[in-house]
Amino acid sequence: MEHVDVAVLGAGAAGLYAGIEAARRGRSVLVIDHAARPGEKIRISGGGRCNFTNTGIAPERFLSENPRFALSALRRHSQHDFIARMNRWGIAWHEKTLGQLFCDGPATQVVDALCRDLVQAGGRLWLGCAVSGVAREGGFRLQTARGPVQAAALIVATGGKSIPKMGATGFGYDLARQFGLRLVEPRPGLVPLTFSDALRDSMAALAGLSAEAVVSCGKAAFREGLLFTHRGLSGPSILQISSYWREGRPVRVNLMPERDAAAALADLRRRAGAQIAGNALAALVPERLARAVADWAGTPGRLADLRAPELQRLAGVLNGWEITPMGTEGWRTAEVTLGGVDTRDLEARTMQARAVPGLYFIGEVVDVTGWLGGYNFQWAWSSGWAAGQAA
Repeated sequence: MEHVDVAVLGAGAAGLYAGIEAARRGRSVLVIDHAARPGEKIRISGGGRCNFTNTGIAPERFLSENPRFALSALRRHSQHDFIARMNRWGIAWHEKTLGQLFCDGPATQVVDALCRDLVQAGGRLWLGCAVSGVAREGGFRLQTARGPVQAAALIVATGGKSIPKMGATGFGYDLARQFGLRLVEPRPGLVPLTFSDALRDSMAALAGLSAEAVVSCGKAAFREGLLFTHRGLSGPSILQISSYWREGRPVRVNLMPERDAAAALADLRRRAGAQIAGNALAALVPERLARAVADWAGTPGRLADLRAPELQRLAGVLNGWEITPMGTEGWRTAEVTLGGVDTRDLEARTMQARAVPGLYFIGEVVDVTGWLGGYNFQWAWSSGWAAGQAA
């Protein structure tokens, strides 16, 4: 039987980071993952460039039943600490819009650096090794494909259910239930929205068209790119708002965030009133979108012939198109998992289960989900670091 101080389940961002920190404290560490390669989400993120953190990290940019839970870990190991580590690794990076930080080169640099640090600190990595069970016996006894492992502490960094083609499972949730921890129902986050037949068909005709928009749901609003697809709507603004949307709630889309549509239409009517509305609107929004907006507003005639209620309806679509999604594209395309291990059952400073000493949950498996743009990687680094200091 293999005996270690700390076993880490999951060789993603959070698991590798926790393993490094624990090993640097002199703990014997074994990181185990059923995947053949470590850090797969790191590798594919940011179009292969890894959007590894964001300069605007703040607790209010994370969703959780307890939004303040993440504050301790995020403050103790901040984005600035991880940026400093990137610099020590010699990995060049750059800032894009909205504080998003990306590698200049391939994301595999980050994976390689994490694995190198783990080994240099004395940790070990078992890949392609499934764990079939965990029992509470003198610590934690793991049944693995390479034989039993006895660990004094167990860090669960198995991720959520997003992107199942990369091997995502609900194993971490099963372990949480086994040890009596509560769960916030997991659901797909940062995911495209889908719509009913008639609306979906009109959107499909616009597939591939993108525009800047302000998309809102309740009090949440994001101004970023919007993309029409064959299934509905995607793009950064839609992915962001999807985390706040719930079934049956409408979403509002402002297709002209810089302008007052009513004033713009009045001016356009004076200049191009003889044109069909769908053609005239091409002066305000992309041509294909202009025709669709006229259809959605039910204004097929000449701009000059539209009555005040019709103009108001047209302005309403341009500045506040209200639509109710049928659903989302689900786990297949979701970038993250909302919900997870209930933070009421975890200590914010260490990520340890309150009722099970030596058991830790970190990263995406926990009910903490960040915005699009490097926030979820920062949660992985911060929560992994916190557990690594304590396990």
